[in-house]
Amino acid sequence: MRALTGWWQSRVLERERARVDPRDWEHVRDALPLLDDLTEEESGRLADLALLFLRDKRLDPAQGLALTDRMRLAIALQASLPVLGLGLDWYRGWYAVIVYPEEFVPEREVMGDDGVVWTEQEAKSGEAWEQGPIILSWADVEAGMERDGYNVVIHEMAHKLDMRDGAANGCPPLHAGMSPKAWAEAFSAAYEDLCRRVDADEDTPIDPYATESPAEFFAVLSEGFFELPDLVHSEYPAVYEQLRLFYRQDPLARRTAVTCEARQAP
Repeated sequence: MRALTGWWQSRVLERERARVDPRDWEHVRDALPLLDDLTEEESGRLADLALLFLRDKRLDPAQGLALTDRMRLAIALQASLPVLGLGLDWYRGWYAVIVYPEEFVPEREVMGDDGVVWTEQEAKSGEAWEQGPIILSWADVEAGMERDGYNVVIHEMAHKLDMRDGAANGCPPLHAGMSPKAWAEAFSAAYEDLCRRVDADEDTPIDPYATESPAEFFAVLSEGFFELPDLVHSEYPAVYEQLRLFYRQDPLARRTAVTCEARQAP
């Protein structure tokens, strides 16, 4: 059965590869410095994951957005990076990405402690619904293509991974061999430290939005893990180690290897 599945996936990939203009691949790849440290083998696997992502998930434009093939590829490549070491099965159970031109303003009813219900409106750059779609602002996706620690696609995908065992709480399902105790200790200590620093009005290299909740802390640190691994490792090495074990990737090692190769080049 596994051999049959592999054969079928190869056929699917062959068909999907033929549909993509090589110039689109080149353009999108050049626009994503986030991917510069990947090896040739990793880049190939990521491209295949992106094609399968586009096959499995609908990308639906909203509010008149013209969603081009290059835009779809850019979203798919970034969305596939967190599961490069996990596989697309980790994105099971949801089927759509809705893309707005800019920030969107969802309405939701909120009940206060006194029982009074009111409608809350807040502009958002991205949102992940439990057992539902991911919603993105294309303007923010585009802004996140710079390698600066901000990446709304990775942020929302991290929420989806966090939701694999229920509501997002900052702790996705851990692999066999990972210690829930070590995860909790690393993340709790780092979260409390960042909250303390933000409350004291310190300038922090980690986005203060991470202090909104443990779930947001996990998503923001996941952005940093892939975009600025040296920063996350420097600020919270124990968190970096847990993310390395969970994502089964080591972006800092990739970065170090690329830097060493550049220094040794004639």
